[in-house]
Amino acid sequence: MADPEIERLVEEVTRGVMRALEGDALSNPAVPDRCDYCGDGLCAQRCSSEVQRIIQAGAERVAACPGANCVPEEIAKLIDHTLLKPEATQAEIEKLCSEAKQYGFAAVVINPAWVSLAYRLLRGSPVVVCCVVGFPLGASSTQAKVFETRKALREGAQEIDMVINIGALKSKDYACVEDDIRAVCQAAHEGGALCKVIIEAALLSDEEKIIACSLAKSAGAEYVKTSTGFGPGGATEYDVALMRAVVGSDIGVKAAGGIKNFEQALALVKAGATRIGASAGVKILQEAKAWRARGRFGLERPAAPPRRAGPRSATGGRSY
Repeated sequence: MADPEIERLVEEVTRGVMRALEGDALSNPAVPDRCDYCGDGLCAQRCSSEVQRIIQAGAERVAACPGANCVPEEIAKLIDHTLLKPEATQAEIEKLCSEAKQYGFAAVVINPAWVSLAYRLLRGSPVVVCCVVGFPLGASSTQAKVFETRKALREGAQEIDMVINIGALKSKDYACVEDDIRAVCQAAHEGGALCKVIIEAALLSDEEKIIACSLAKSAGAEYVKTSTGFGPGGATEYDVALMRAVVGSDIGVKAAGGIKNFEQALALVKAGATRIGASAGVKILQEAKAWRARGRFGLERPAAPPRRAGPRSATGGRSY
Protein backbone atom coordinates (compact mmCIF):
# COMPACT_ATOMS: atom_id res chain seq x y z
CA MET A 1 0.00 0.00 0.00
CA ALA A 2 1.39 3.42 -0.93
CA ASP A 3 2.23 5.91 1.83
CA PRO A 4 -0.66 8.32 1.02
CA GLU A 5 -3.13 5.40 1.13
CA ILE A 6 -1.77 4.30 4.50
CA GLU A 7 -2.10 7.82 5.86
CA ARG A 8 -5.72 8.06 4.68
CA LEU A 9 -6.54 4.67 6.22
CA VAL A 10 -4.95 5.62 9.53
CA GLU A 11 -6.68 8.99 9.68
CA GLU A 12 -10.09 7.57 8.82
CA VAL A 13 -9.98 4.73 11.34
CA THR A 14 -8.40 6.88 14.04
CA ARG A 15 -11.10 9.54 13.72
CA GLY A 16 -13.87 6.96 13.97
CA VAL A 17 -12.48 5.12 16.97
CA MET A 18 -11.48 8.29 18.80
CA ARG A 19 -15.05 9.53 18.40
CA ALA A 20 -16.19 6.34 20.11
CA LEU A 21 -13.66 6.90 22.88
CA GLU A 22 -14.87 10.45 23.42
CA GLY A 23 -18.38 9.07 23.73
CA ASP A 24 -17.12 6.75 26.52
CA ALA A 25 -18.18 3.69 24.53
CA LEU A 26 -14.99 1.81 25.40
CA SER A 27 -13.85 3.23 28.72
CA ASN A 28 -16.22 1.10 30.81
CA PRO A 29 -16.73 -2.41 29.39
CA ALA A 30 -20.10 -3.79 30.41
CA VAL A 31 -20.25 -5.42 33.83
CA PRO A 32 -23.57 -7.14 34.60
CA ASP A 33 -25.54 -6.21 37.69
CA ARG A 34 -27.33 -8.76 39.83
CA CYS A 35 -30.68 -10.00 38.54
CA ASP A 36 -33.76 -11.68 39.99
CA TYR A 37 -33.37 -14.86 37.92
CA CYS A 38 -29.81 -16.03 38.48
CA GLY A 39 -28.54 -13.80 41.27
CA ASP A 40 -25.31 -12.83 39.51
CA GLY A 41 -26.34 -11.06 36.32
CA LEU A 42 -24.94 -13.83 34.14
CA CYS A 43 -28.03 -15.71 32.94
CA ALA A 44 -27.92 -15.67 29.16
CA GLN A 45 -31.36 -17.19 28.68
CA ARG A 46 -33.41 -14.72 30.72
CA CYS A 47 -31.31 -11.58 31.23
CA SER A 48 -31.69 -10.24 27.71
CA SER A 49 -30.60 -6.74 28.66
CA GLU A 50 -27.37 -8.05 30.15
CA VAL A 51 -26.70 -10.20 27.10
CA GLN A 52 -27.16 -7.15 24.89
CA ARG A 53 -24.69 -5.19 26.98
CA ILE A 54 -22.16 -8.01 26.66
CA ILE A 55 -22.63 -8.16 22.89
CA GLN A 56 -22.21 -4.41 22.61
CA ALA A 57 -18.95 -4.73 24.53
CA GLY A 58 -17.65 -7.01 21.78
CA ALA A 59 -18.49 -10.64 22.60
CA GLU A 60 -19.50 -12.69 19.57
CA ARG A 61 -21.61 -15.46 21.19
CA VAL A 62 -22.97 -16.26 24.61
CA ALA A 63 -24.75 -19.26 26.09
CA ALA A 64 -26.10 -20.42 29.43
CA CYS A 65 -25.11 -23.20 31.81
CA PRO A 66 -26.20 -25.81 32.47
CA GLY A 67 -26.79 -26.79 28.84
CA ALA A 68 -25.17 -28.11 25.72
CA ASN A 69 -22.51 -25.41 25.51
CA CYS A 70 -20.98 -25.03 28.96
CA VAL A 71 -17.92 -23.16 30.07
CA PRO A 72 -15.06 -25.67 30.47
CA GLU A 73 -15.27 -27.31 27.05
CA GLU A 74 -15.84 -24.05 25.21
CA ILE A 75 -13.31 -21.90 27.03
CA ALA A 76 -10.65 -24.57 26.36
CA LYS A 77 -11.14 -24.09 22.63
CA LEU A 78 -10.31 -20.40 23.02
CA ILE A 79 -7.05 -20.92 24.91
CA ASP A 80 -3.54 -20.89 23.48
CA HIS A 81 -1.59 -22.86 26.10
CA THR A 82 1.63 -20.89 26.34
CA LEU A 83 5.20 -21.42 27.48
CA LEU A 84 7.65 -18.78 26.27
CA LYS A 85 10.05 -18.29 29.16
CA PRO A 86 13.66 -18.59 27.98
CA GLU A 87 14.55 -21.20 30.61
CA ALA A 88 11.79 -23.63 29.56
CA THR A 89 13.09 -27.20 29.51
CA GLN A 90 12.21 -30.10 27.24
CA ALA A 91 10.29 -31.72 30.08
CA GLU A 92 8.20 -28.58 30.50
CA ILE A 93 7.43 -28.44 26.78
CA GLU A 94 6.38 -32.10 26.89
CA LYS A 95 4.09 -31.34 29.83
CA LEU A 96 2.63 -28.33 28.00
CA CYS A 97 1.75 -30.48 24.98
CA SER A 98 0.33 -33.26 27.14
CA GLU A 99 -1.93 -30.79 28.95
CA ALA A 100 -3.03 -29.23 25.66
CA LYS A 101 -4.17 -32.62 24.37
CA GLN A 102 -5.78 -33.58 27.67
CA TYR A 103 -7.82 -30.40 28.02
CA GLY A 104 -8.48 -29.66 24.35
CA PHE A 105 -6.76 -26.29 24.06
CA ALA A 106 -6.69 -24.56 20.68
CA ALA A 107 -2.90 -24.41 20.39
CA VAL A 108 0.41 -24.48 22.18
CA VAL A 109 2.50 -21.32 21.83
CA ILE A 110 6.22 -21.86 22.03
CA ASN A 111 9.58 -20.48 20.97
CA PRO A 112 11.05 -21.56 17.61
CA ALA A 113 13.53 -24.03 19.11
CA TRP A 114 10.70 -26.29 20.31
CA VAL A 115 8.49 -26.40 17.21
CA SER A 116 9.64 -29.74 15.82
CA LEU A 117 9.31 -31.44 19.22
CA ALA A 118 5.84 -29.99 19.80
CA TYR A 119 4.71 -31.06 16.34
CA ARG A 120 5.81 -34.66 16.99
CA LEU A 121 4.05 -34.70 20.36
CA LEU A 122 0.80 -33.22 19.02
CA ARG A 123 0.64 -34.99 15.67
CA GLY A 124 -2.79 -36.57 15.20
CA SER A 125 -4.48 -34.33 17.78
CA PRO A 126 -6.65 -31.25 17.06
CA VAL A 127 -4.18 -29.03 18.96
CA VAL A 128 -2.01 -26.94 16.65
CA VAL A 129 1.52 -25.63 17.12
CA CYS A 130 1.91 -21.85 17.23
CA CYS A 131 5.38 -20.32 16.98
CA VAL A 132 6.36 -16.79 17.98
CA VAL A 133 8.34 -14.70 15.50
CA GLY A 134 10.41 -11.57 16.11
CA PHE A 135 9.77 -12.25 19.77
CA PRO A 136 9.58 -10.51 22.16
CA LEU A 137 10.91 -7.16 20.92
CA GLY A 138 9.75 -7.07 17.31
CA ALA A 139 12.95 -5.25 16.42
CA SER A 140 14.52 -7.85 14.15
CA SER A 141 14.57 -7.29 10.41
CA THR A 142 11.67 -8.28 8.20
CA GLN A 143 13.92 -10.77 6.44
CA ALA A 144 14.73 -12.44 9.75
CA LYS A 145 11.05 -12.64 10.67
CA VAL A 146 10.18 -14.20 7.32
CA PHE A 147 13.01 -16.72 7.71
CA GLU A 148 11.78 -17.64 11.21
CA THR A 149 8.25 -18.02 9.88
CA ARG A 150 9.18 -20.32 7.01
CA LYS A 151 11.43 -22.46 9.19
CA ALA A 152 8.70 -22.84 11.81
CA LEU A 153 6.16 -23.86 9.17
CA ARG A 154 8.52 -26.44 7.68
CA GLU A 155 8.88 -27.95 11.15
CA GLY A 156 5.13 -28.21 11.72
CA ALA A 157 3.81 -24.86 13.01
CA GLN A 158 0.30 -23.97 11.83
CA GLU A 159 0.02 -20.55 13.45
CA ILE A 160 2.44 -17.64 13.79
CA ASP A 161 2.40 -14.96 16.51
CA MET A 162 4.60 -12.11 15.27
CA VAL A 163 5.62 -8.89 17.02
CA ILE A 164 5.34 -5.64 15.10
CA ASN A 165 8.21 -3.17 14.68
CA ILE A 166 7.21 -1.00 17.63
CA GLY A 167 9.95 1.57 17.05
CA ALA A 168 8.87 2.10 13.46
CA LEU A 169 5.27 2.61 14.62
CA LYS A 170 6.33 5.22 17.15
CA SER A 171 8.46 6.87 14.45
CA LYS A 172 5.28 7.09 12.34
CA ASP A 173 6.89 4.98 9.60
CA TYR A 174 3.61 3.23 8.90
CA ALA A 175 4.71 1.84 5.54
CA CYS A 176 7.56 0.02 7.28
CA VAL A 177 5.20 -1.43 9.89
CA GLU A 178 2.66 -2.60 7.32
CA ASP A 179 5.30 -4.04 4.99
CA ASP A 180 6.83 -5.96 7.90
CA ILE A 181 3.47 -7.45 8.89
CA ARG A 182 2.49 -8.19 5.30
CA ALA A 183 5.72 -10.06 4.59
CA VAL A 184 5.23 -12.37 7.57
CA CYS A 185 1.54 -12.86 6.81
CA GLN A 186 2.33 -13.78 3.21
CA ALA A 187 4.99 -16.28 4.31
CA ALA A 188 2.52 -17.81 6.76
CA HIS A 189 -0.28 -17.97 4.20
CA GLU A 190 1.97 -19.60 1.61
CA GLY A 191 2.44 -22.42 4.10
CA GLY A 192 -1.25 -22.69 4.95
CA ALA A 193 -0.88 -21.04 8.37
CA LEU A 194 -2.61 -18.09 9.97
CA CYS A 195 -0.88 -15.06 11.48
CA LYS A 196 -1.54 -13.19 14.71
CA VAL A 197 0.02 -9.75 15.11
CA ILE A 198 1.22 -8.67 18.57
CA ILE A 199 1.05 -4.90 19.04
CA GLU A 200 2.39 -4.76 22.66
CA ALA A 201 -0.44 -2.45 23.70
CA ALA A 202 1.09 -1.43 27.03
CA LEU A 203 3.78 0.49 25.13
CA LEU A 204 1.34 2.35 22.89
CA SER A 205 -1.00 5.31 23.11
CA ASP A 206 -4.63 4.77 22.13
CA GLU A 207 -3.95 6.35 18.76
CA GLU A 208 -0.96 4.05 18.21
CA LYS A 209 -3.06 1.01 19.15
CA ILE A 210 -5.66 2.04 16.58
CA ILE A 211 -3.04 2.55 13.90
CA ALA A 212 -1.30 -0.77 14.67
CA CYS A 213 -4.56 -2.72 14.45
CA SER A 214 -5.54 -0.94 11.23
CA LEU A 215 -2.22 -1.79 9.62
CA ALA A 216 -2.37 -5.43 10.76
CA LYS A 217 -5.85 -5.84 9.30
CA SER A 218 -4.80 -4.16 6.04
CA ALA A 219 -1.72 -6.40 5.81
CA GLY A 220 -3.76 -9.61 5.94
CA ALA A 221 -3.50 -10.77 9.57
CA GLU A 222 -6.10 -13.16 10.97
CA TYR A 223 -5.75 -11.79 14.51
CA VAL A 224 -4.44 -8.81 16.42
CA LYS A 225 -2.96 -9.64 19.82
CA THR A 226 -2.54 -7.44 22.87
CA SER A 227 0.80 -8.38 24.37
CA THR A 228 3.90 -10.56 24.41
CA GLY A 229 3.70 -11.13 28.16
CA PHE A 230 7.23 -9.69 28.42
CA GLY A 231 6.29 -6.01 28.21
CA PRO A 232 5.26 -3.56 30.96
CA GLY A 233 1.65 -4.74 31.01
CA GLY A 234 -0.70 -7.43 29.77
CA ALA A 235 -4.23 -7.73 28.41
CA THR A 236 -6.93 -5.35 29.64
CA GLU A 237 -10.64 -5.23 28.89
CA TYR A 238 -10.22 -1.69 27.64
CA ASP A 239 -7.53 -2.60 25.11
CA VAL A 240 -9.45 -5.64 23.88
CA ALA A 241 -12.62 -3.57 23.40
CA LEU A 242 -10.63 -0.88 21.60
CA MET A 243 -8.95 -3.39 19.30
CA ARG A 244 -12.28 -5.06 18.54
CA ALA A 245 -13.76 -1.66 17.67
CA VAL A 246 -10.93 -1.09 15.17
CA VAL A 247 -10.93 -4.46 13.40
CA GLY A 248 -14.66 -5.15 13.59
CA SER A 249 -15.81 -8.73 13.15
CA ASP A 250 -13.53 -9.45 10.18
CA ILE A 251 -10.58 -10.80 12.16
CA GLY A 252 -9.91 -12.15 15.64
CA VAL A 253 -8.61 -10.45 18.76
CA LYS A 254 -6.26 -12.39 21.02
CA ALA A 255 -5.86 -11.30 24.64
CA ALA A 256 -2.56 -12.32 26.21
CA GLY A 257 -0.38 -11.33 29.12
CA GLY A 258 -1.17 -11.65 32.81
CA ILE A 259 -4.35 -13.75 32.44
CA LYS A 260 -4.32 -15.87 35.58
CA ASN A 261 -7.92 -16.93 36.26
CA PHE A 262 -11.28 -17.71 34.68
CA GLU A 263 -12.95 -14.45 35.65
CA GLN A 264 -10.23 -12.51 33.82
CA ALA A 265 -10.59 -14.73 30.77
CA LEU A 266 -14.37 -14.41 30.75
CA ALA A 267 -14.20 -10.61 31.09
CA LEU A 268 -11.79 -10.42 28.14
CA VAL A 269 -14.06 -12.59 25.98
CA LYS A 270 -16.97 -10.31 26.85
CA ALA A 271 -14.80 -7.37 25.79
CA GLY A 272 -14.24 -8.94 22.36
CA ALA A 273 -11.43 -11.51 22.59
CA THR A 274 -11.78 -14.62 20.44
CA ARG A 275 -8.57 -16.26 21.64
CA ILE A 276 -6.90 -16.22 25.07
CA GLY A 277 -3.16 -16.66 25.46
CA ALA A 278 -2.23 -17.93 28.92
CA SER A 279 0.22 -20.12 30.76
CA ALA A 280 -2.46 -20.71 33.39
CA GLY A 281 -4.85 -22.57 31.08
CA VAL A 282 -5.29 -25.58 33.37
CA LYS A 283 -6.12 -23.36 36.35
CA ILE A 284 -8.58 -21.37 34.21
CA LEU A 285 -10.42 -24.56 33.27
CA GLN A 286 -10.50 -25.82 36.83
CA GLU A 287 -12.13 -22.56 37.89
CA ALA A 288 -14.52 -22.76 34.92
CA LYS A 289 -15.72 -26.15 36.15
CA ALA A 290 -16.53 -24.62 39.51
CA TRP A 291 -18.57 -21.93 37.76
CA ARG A 292 -20.47 -24.59 35.81
CA ALA A 293 -21.22 -26.47 39.03
CA ARG A 294 -22.91 -23.30 40.29
CA GLY A 295 -24.98 -23.02 37.10
CA ARG A 296 -23.32 -19.86 35.97
CA PHE A 297 -22.35 -18.41 32.62
CA GLY A 298 -21.09 -20.33 29.56
CA LEU A 299 -19.62 -19.61 26.16
CA GLU A 300 -20.19 -20.83 22.67
CA ARG A 301 -17.08 -21.03 20.58
CA PRO A 302 -16.61 -17.81 18.59
CA ALA A 303 -16.36 -18.21 14.84
CA ALA A 304 -12.69 -18.55 13.93
CA PRO A 305 -11.10 -17.12 10.80
CA PRO A 306 -10.91 -19.77 8.06
CA ARG A 307 -7.87 -21.98 8.37
CA ARG A 308 -5.73 -22.18 5.28
CA ALA A 309 -4.74 -25.67 4.16
CA GLY A 310 -1.08 -25.77 3.20
CA PRO A 311 1.11 -28.42 1.64
CA ARG A 312 2.93 -30.84 3.92
CA SER A 313 6.48 -31.96 3.51
CA ALA A 314 7.53 -35.59 3.78
CA THR A 315 8.49 -35.04 7.42
CA GLY A 316 5.09 -33.59 8.32
CA GLY A 317 6.02 -29.88 8.48
CA ARG A 318 5.21 -27.16 6.01
CA SER A 319 7.00 -27.17 2.66
CA TYR A 320 7.87 -24.44 0.19
